[in-house]
Amino acid sequence: MSITDPIADMLTRIRNARLVQKNNVIIPASKIKVEILKVLKKEGYIGDFVLENSGATILANLENTEMQKAIRVSKPGRRVYAGKEEIPSILQGQGLVIISTSKGVMSGKEAKKLGLGGELICKVW
Repeated sequence: MSITDPIADMLTRIRNARLVQKNNVIIPASKIKVEILKVLKKEGYIGDFVLENSGATILANLENTEMQKAIRVSKPGRRVYAGKEEIPSILQGQGLVIISTSKGVMSGKEAKKLGLGGELICKVW
């Protein structure tokens, strides 16, 4: 089965695991997913994660995390970009926006600090 939007699939797997109170979730691996998970871990929305099966899957720990919702903004058929002044604030700074910039994947706050814009990947709160 082919997945048309792997990032949305990853966010849905995490959201569904949280809803049924699972402590871990298995996600098919890719470089962009690992970078997004690094930002989520840094901001405290997920626990630690490890690559398994020679880098084919990711096991993410969801214990003691606060991620409630994650919405994919930019999609394969419709990319959404924002300049450094247009990066949105989620829930008056309580949420997180993940953005792909020329310097890599980072949070919206970090991108604003560095004066970078890019593709809006997802919103998390």
